[in-house]
Amino acid sequence: MNFSIYQSSHQGGRKYNQDCVAYAYTSKALLMVLADGMGGHSHGELAAQITIKTYLQAFSDEATPNINNPEEFLSRVMYKAHANIIQFAQDQKLLGSPGTTCVAAIIQDGIASWAHAGDSRVYLLRDKNVEKVTHDHSVVQQWADMGFITEEQKKTHPDRHRITNCLGGEGDLFFVESGPQKELQQGDVLLLCSDGLWGPLTPDEICAELAVKPLPEAMENLMGVSLYREGLHADNTTAVVARWGMSEKAHEVDDMVCEVIG
Repeated sequence: MNFSIYQSSHQGGRKYNQDCVAYAYTSKALLMVLADGMGGHSHGELAAQITIKTYLQAFSDEATPNINNPEEFLSRVMYKAHANIIQFAQDQKLLGSPGTTCVAAIIQDGIASWAHAGDSRVYLLRDKNVEKVTHDHSVVQQWADMGFITEEQKKTHPDRHRITNCLGGEGDLFFVESGPQKELQQGDVLLLCSDGLWGPLTPDEICAELAVKPLPEAMENLMGVSLYREGLHADNTTAVVARWGMSEKAHEVDDMVCEVIG
């Protein structure tokens, strides 16, 4: 496979960084996964770490080197991570279950698949255009869907950080949303990010950086803008991004390669 990839996470103005992000790949499949631990829930960072660990273990077990049915894999493993978080809370006798958002994607055979729970997002950039391909599970998104507030009002609404779905949340209410698969074109960019990154930025700003600059430079520029705009109130800010195409580095490996932050 030919791709370039980069991931980064910044603490922002918070006391702890509760985000966790990782990628892993074989010679045939690339996994990208991000979890935004919820500060309002006890041990949100542990929920995020459990989620990432669950995905990496499943990918190690099943990518041989392809993943059979990537869409099913992404959804099934997210449900397993949710169950693992709840079991951890019970085993440790925690008061309440830790919570985290999650967004995960697989690129295989030139096709991207993804799944998510919460308000961490996937963006697809193509030909200097950017598309948000996930639908936030949040209070303000529900209100916008019903026409009670506008998309512009979502950005400054006091409840904009309240989500309606998360791993570790109420078992009967938890669900995983999977997006339709996309066949990738040369030069396409797939971005997974927490609300700490996308919240202060516009899609045009995201596109302007990622469309023309090397991924490390573009991502650190975007993170710098997000952190500067939020100042002392900046959230944990995390992303993993990949550029697909024959002009990118070839990754031919015998064993799974894995990189984790958090």
